[in-house]
Order: sequence, then C-alpha cells, then structure tokens
Amino acid sequence: MNLSTQYMGLTLKNPVVASASPLSRTVGGIAQLAAAGASAVVLYSLFEEQIMREQALYSHYFDLGSESHAEAQHYLPQPPSYSADPDDYVKLISRAKRTVDIPIIGSLNGVTPGGWVKYAKEIQDAGADALELNVYFIPANIAADGGSVESRYFEILSQVRSEIKIPIAMKIHPFFSSLPHFARQLTKLGVDALVLFNRFYQPDIDLEHLEITPHLRLSHPDELRLPLRWVSLLHGRIDCDLAISTGVHSYTDVLKGMMVGAKVTMMASALLQNGPAHIASVLDGLIEWMEAHEYESIQQMQGSMSHALLSNPESVLRSNYMQVLDSWGKISAHWEPTRH
Repeated sequence: MNLSTQYMGLTLKNPVVASASPLSRTVGGIAQLAAAGASAVVLYSLFEEQIMREQALYSHYFDLGSESHAEAQHYLPQPPSYSADPDDYVKLISRAKRTVDIPIIGSLNGVTPGGWVKYAKEIQDAGADALELNVYFIPANIAADGGSVESRYFEILSQVRSEIKIPIAMKIHPFFSSLPHFARQLTKLGVDALVLFNRFYQPDIDLEHLEITPHLRLSHPDELRLPLRWVSLLHGRIDCDLAISTGVHSYTDVLKGMMVGAKVTMMASALLQNGPAHIASVLDGLIEWMEAHEYESIQQMQGSMSHALLSNPESVLRSNYMQVLDSWGKISAHWEPTRH
C-alpha cells in the first residue's frame, strides 16, 4: 500500500501532517509525533508580536545600561511564559532536524512584513524544509477595502519569497469575497501551497467581571466541510498544492481530503485531545479502508472527487444549498411536535 504524497516538492510517506500546536514546542514532542507516524511536522508558530517585542525590549535595556558595567545585562526582563524567544525557535529547528527524519516546517504568524524576512531567512538557514506563513489578520478598520486587505498578504508573501528559496505555504482564512481569484494571485507571487483554513479564535465575555476573555475551542469534524468544498473547487485550477487544516480528526476525514484534491491533511485538535499516538490509529484505518476498496495508492484517489471531475459539479455549489433545504422538508414530514 503506497501512502506517499507530494507536498511542496517534498516526498512525504503519508498525507497526515502534524499542524502547528503546543505538541511541537520541544524536540521530545516532535519526536513523539514522528514516531507515531506523522509525515511532517509544522512547528508551533513564532508570532510577529514576539519578534517585535524582543527587538524593542533588548534595544531599550541595552541602551539603558550602555554606560554601566557589562554585567548590566541582568537588567533584561524575563519574557511572559507564553512567549517564545525567536533565537530559541531557530535552535529548535536545528535540533529537530538532527533528531527526526521527516520534514520540519517552520511557522511565522503575523500581519505585517516587518521582521518576518529576517527570521524567515534564519528558519531556512537552520534547516527547515519549508515555511508556513500564517497571516492572522482581522480587518477591523472600517476605511480599509477588500483590495487593501488582500494587498497585505501579497506584500508579505512577496518580501519573504524574494529572500528565501525553501517552499512557502500560506495559511489563509475563508473570508475573502473571491477566494479563487485571491488564491490565483498568491500562486503568481510564488506560493507553493495554500493551507485551508485558519481558524479565528473568538473572544467571549465574562459576565461576572465584565471582561473580554480568550476562549479556546478545539476544532470539530463538522468544520471539515468548508475546506472540503474549497479544495474541491480550487483543485486543478490554481498552480499550487492544497492542504486541509480544519476539522481533520479521523481516517475518513483524511480520505475525504484526498478525494477532493488535497495533498496533505493537517491535524492539531485531534492530537491535543487524543495524543500523538492517534496518528497511528488514523493510518491503520486509512490502510484498512484502502484495502477494502481496492485502492493501491493515495495518488490514485487524489482529486477524484474534485469539482472539475464530478458528474454533477453543481452539487458543491448552489444546488447543494437547495438539496439541504429539501432534506429538512423530508425530515419534518415525519416529525410531530410534543404535546403538553
């Protein structure tokens, strides 16, 4: 059974990639993911705010103690516990490459070109096999039009692409007015893969303290439907690889991703819930299903149910909307309200 797939020019032993998460914060965690069968690991993200904060803090405190004894370096503050030192991040890549024999993909998360280019080069020089740019940007400025929002992505990609040679993936959200056109523009600027989709974590309200609070909710398998549709629509129409990174929890989710045209499916929430060993069970289920249905390779099924190859391509467009509404009518025909 050939589970191998090609992603951004990298030959991966299977289509299950460990997405960016706390599991990849240490060499030990990366080793566990590799041992469980992950074909590649996307490191936890290095945030633009961390890069900028480090630069600002070091500049401030070194200037403050410039007239003092050299031991004044102990004035440097301890960073918050959630912060990752950019230099430590680069060192982690080097150590991971010496420890595991699968591709290591760096991850930068930010909203402006800023210090991305410098650290993109350092991530490349540390031995990363590819780089994922996660542009986590919420356009709250009422004066900013859609074009200016897209331009931000184009500028970041262009600057990073001009400085590094390793493959670049861009992780995007689904809230663009014309996602296919936007995706095509990214390919023209040299992106090697698109990762669908970024999940925006929504804040909540603490009613007792009247405060806005962060709210973490792991993904659910139902969320897979959105990237399935868009990978199906984009497959064969844009010149880059496609990855699914939302709602992948089981081997059936991996199979669906392959059939609509993804090159890899990425897991984070399922691994946080079940541990790295979950990857092994997913691969076992994948092999069992392929044997039962007489598939010999992953490549054999990739794109087989993409929009371009469907006998009824409208099934993933407007007709699907009408069919869903019609299905409720059939359900309600057998439903009687509870009488009190």
